[in-house]
Amino acid sequence: MRERPLQVLAETFGFDAFRPGQEQVIDALLAGRSALAVFPTGAGKSLCYQLPALLFDGMTVVVSPLIALMKDQIDFLRRSGIDAERLDSSLDAAEQRQIFDRLRAGSLRLLYVAPERFNNERFLAQLARVRISLFAVDEAHCISEWGHNFRPDYLKLAERARELAAERVLALTATATTAVVADIRAGFGIEERDAVVTGFYRPNLMLLTTPVGTLRVAALLAGAGLPARAYHAGMSAEEREAVQEWWSRSPDAIVVATIAFGMGIDKANVRYVYHYNLPKSLESYSQEIGRAGRDGAESICELFACADDVPTLENFAFGDTPTREALSGLLAEVLGHPLGTEFALSEYELSVRHDLRVLVLKTILTYLELDGLLRQGTPFYAGYRLRPLGDRSLDDVVDRFDESRAGFLRRLIATGKSGRSWTTLAPDDAAAELGEQRSRILAALEYLDEQGLVELQPADVRQRYTLLAHPDSEPELVDRLLERFARRESAETARIENVLALVTKDGCQVIALAGYFGEIRTEQCGHCTYCLSGRAQRLPEAVQM
Repeated sequence: MRERPLQVLAETFGFDAFRPGQEQVIDALLAGRSALAVFPTGAGKSLCYQLPALLFDGMTVVVSPLIALMKDQIDFLRRSGIDAERLDSSLDAAEQRQIFDRLRAGSLRLLYVAPERFNNERFLAQLARVRISLFAVDEAHCISEWGHNFRPDYLKLAERARELAAERVLALTATATTAVVADIRAGFGIEERDAVVTGFYRPNLMLLTTPVGTLRVAALLAGAGLPARAYHAGMSAEEREAVQEWWSRSPDAIVVATIAFGMGIDKANVRYVYHYNLPKSLESYSQEIGRAGRDGAESICELFACADDVPTLENFAFGDTPTREALSGLLAEVLGHPLGTEFALSEYELSVRHDLRVLVLKTILTYLELDGLLRQGTPFYAGYRLRPLGDRSLDDVVDRFDESRAGFLRRLIATGKSGRSWTTLAPDDAAAELGEQRSRILAALEYLDEQGLVELQPADVRQRYTLLAHPDSEPELVDRLLERFARRESAETARIENVLALVTKDGCQVIALAGYFGEIRTEQCGHCTYCLSGRAQRLPEAVQM
């Protein structure tokens, strides 16, 4: 069996040997076991699911929050003649419809999706009909409540993998402490022997911490006349993609960007990564500097450390802690349903009513699930918008069908509200008015979409929950939840302190950073700020802006 992976490695990927850790992970997957890969950024995590995907009979689902990673990898796989697609927010309705057609036909080897896609009932229904040989989860540290980037949606992924009867799971991350590794293993049911951690240290990276004021850095960039472009969340998807393409192809381009830029982009010759602001954690820092020097050549990672950044980072940490009043009001509403009954809620509406950030609300609901008070069901859309494609009207679309079906479609459309271009429908209201099952309403709408007769857009996602138990004491539950958030707040502020400690470290910073991730190194790197200067750096006082 070992000869087959090596053959695929050479013929499809162009390598004659595996990189550290890859073969151990792939062997576990081929033996039918789930695995965890903790590799440094650029160390070849993606091969650990791309290669086995070609050896399995079923499809491989790759879950990643990084659209750039999806696009880059899909382009490579297609050039190699591998059937791969991605479902993400950048695709239009026609492109998504084509992918669903291929999914139904069973012609895909790999399908890349964002975690939020598993809130889509239509997608889940389609995926349930497909044999999933491998369920790969990138950025798996997000499953850990004590990780640096906890995302409640990731806790649901383990359950979704079980519901979809995925035959094995591969969790991947570049940043995981010992505690986070334990959380990932527990969440996805991975044996200790199949958790492969290759180490953090990369000798070609020079870590420099430079205490320079942000105004001075901004003036330097603005006045230098260098080839630089901005990249931020306020830009359209097309604008961001254009900047990304320009940067990927240019030998000397500079992008001034948020932390999201560059994640998953396979650009091997990045020589410099500058942090204009302090990162929020050492996990974030190590992930971001990992974009440099993937080709093994010497690269510089420089951090402009300034005390001005500390209050901003602390405010982010404090902003995730709900007030007692908000928490009490939320619990009274959510836990006020009769035992055993299923109810639906809008996370957005609930967050507005109780003055909570949506991510904080999701975290609270996840805690209630973990405590056995709630069970989440399959999400659904409370509304759909449809409009005819081409020069057709909805009447033209309906007239294509026989009298019985046309009559049903006319009654269905009449339950909605028609605007200039779009008609809005609520499937539950339509089902009640017509005396039909919701499933028949959805089947009719999806058929029109699949046939290319209309464009169908879901809206107003709702979460289904069942109340399993009432708390013994609601005030005590509020206290426990507040204590849990307080611990998370303390963990976040401790991460900020760890960043400051690295910046001002009286010793080799590479040894300290590797040690944070559980890797013991005794030999000084010789090229961090401390090793080059022979002294610790002092963080300057805050600059008056």
